[in-house]
Amino acid sequence: MPIKLIVGLGNPGSEYTKTRHNAGFWWIDELCANEKISLKPEKKFHGHAARLSLSDHDIWFLQPMTFMNVSGRAVQAIATFYKITPPEVLVVHDELDLLPGTVKMKQGGGHGGHNGLRDIVAQLRTQDFWRLRIGIGHPGERDAVIGYVLQAPRAEERDAIEQSITRSLQIFPQIAKGDLQAAMLKLHTRPKAEADPKEVKK
Repeated sequence: MPIKLIVGLGNPGSEYTKTRHNAGFWWIDELCANEKISLKPEKKFHGHAARLSLSDHDIWFLQPMTFMNVSGRAVQAIATFYKITPPEVLVVHDELDLLPGTVKMKQGGGHGGHNGLRDIVAQLRTQDFWRLRIGIGHPGERDAVIGYVLQAPRAEERDAIEQSITRSLQIFPQIAKGDLQAAMLKLHTRPKAEADPKEVKK
């Protein structure tokens, strides 16, 4: 089943542009640049959207312009309008449980305390959508999480995150074709010299 909607999560506003919580926005921005398409405001979808037309279907790219904790409003609006089912949705988001430089893909699962995912699950009434998880690391203390995700990463962390975004964009052709198992295999298989950092726990 092909992916028909890719949603990058983040917060609107210049004060949030460089923060860890906007890693999903960074991914969509780079993808749009690669595909030479531009996001445009779409009021009915509560966000900025762009359409990429392929030979057999269209893929929509979306950055919700709601705040993170109501991201589901935008996802539900565009999915309902274009009759896109949850298994045809890929949500790209920052992931505390992965170190910077690590990126993983999966279908389903819980929200892990991520407010954007939490609202998407609530609005779609299912967890059965795809996720691309961009590692940002964890501050070590649960009480420090909110401040941490709303801060800019250190320079070396930003470099690692950007490298992981660039690497994960290499699987977009497989995602576009709906060959998601091949996409995951390519993403998760790396030479030993470039092995992913270990996952970190909350």
